[in-house]
Amino acid sequence: MRATIRDVARQAGVSIATVSRVMRDSETVRPETRDRVLAAAGDLEFVPSHLGRQLAERRHAANGIVFPDLSGPYYAEVVLGYEAVAAELGRSVLILSTRGRDDADDAVRAMAERCDGLVVVSGRTVDDDVVARLAARGTSLVLVARPPVDTVDSVNAENDASARALTRHLLDLGARRLVFVGDPSTSPDVAERLHGVQEALTEADVAADVEIRHVQNLDEQCGAEVVGDYLGRALPDAFVCANDELALGMLGRLRAAGVDLPSRVRVTGWDDVMAARYAGLTTVRQPMRELGATAARLLDELISGTRTHPRHELLPTQLVVRTSTTLGKETP
Repeated sequence: MRATIRDVARQAGVSIATVSRVMRDSETVRPETRDRVLAAAGDLEFVPSHLGRQLAERRHAANGIVFPDLSGPYYAEVVLGYEAVAAELGRSVLILSTRGRDDADDAVRAMAERCDGLVVVSGRTVDDDVVARLAARGTSLVLVARPPVDTVDSVNAENDASARALTRHLLDLGARRLVFVGDPSTSPDVAERLHGVQEALTEADVAADVEIRHVQNLDEQCGAEVVGDYLGRALPDAFVCANDELALGMLGRLRAAGVDLPSRVRVTGWDDVMAARYAGLTTVRQPMRELGATAARLLDELISGTRTHPRHELLPTQLVVRTSTTLGKETP
């Protein structure tokens, strides 16, 4: 893989912005610094790109954010946090949704040309190789809710420990037959949540099991449809949903069918969106706005050249107990 502007900055001990100014033959760089940068560039056989030059110039005064989908409260909260910080920093925001696009890779690359940097949310947007190629070209990147790629910055919310706590809560209430609703193959977050559930069951002193119900969509309609399938046969002790939207759809369908909650079946979600609080949904609260806000701050550090080393942030989550699992004391 060819050397990037970050590699030169790291070897020369300067910021990305300084490397870019040297490449543009700016007179604002001290001679000794210029010599050090040019020596590093020669050693690494670095070939400057127009993207690298844009990093220092902040030519676009705009950041980009890429989502797999713009529907649902989770993505709305992330973008609100992102835009709030971007506005404080004097940056405008371009938003791209890759849902249903056959040209998603090309669309993301084209956006990178129009922005000083990109935040890429979820693994359902573009593959890791697209991210790696953009990083190699000198694009400032931050990943959200997906595993790190090479030295690209990332921001994630903790999943495993909270999923274990959620599962132990259900086991303590007597649940033994659980159904996990989601598709771990399409989301690293969902996969980590399922892993936490499975590990908690393995560690438990009681006989319990989890069935995995793969679903295409994580919305209320899908949740209601899953409940419909189980109403004609034995209900599980608990539905463990990959997000709140699924769980809210389930609660509505179960209540409409006259199923006694939570004594007959328990339902849990993930995210703690506003509707979950009014519906009495037990869930895991994750800092959705802070995911977007943290990504905006990290991206600005890369664009401004104040930092060259990668950062990987893991934000805490919290189990919130409500009446969809127990009529006892609730978590505030």
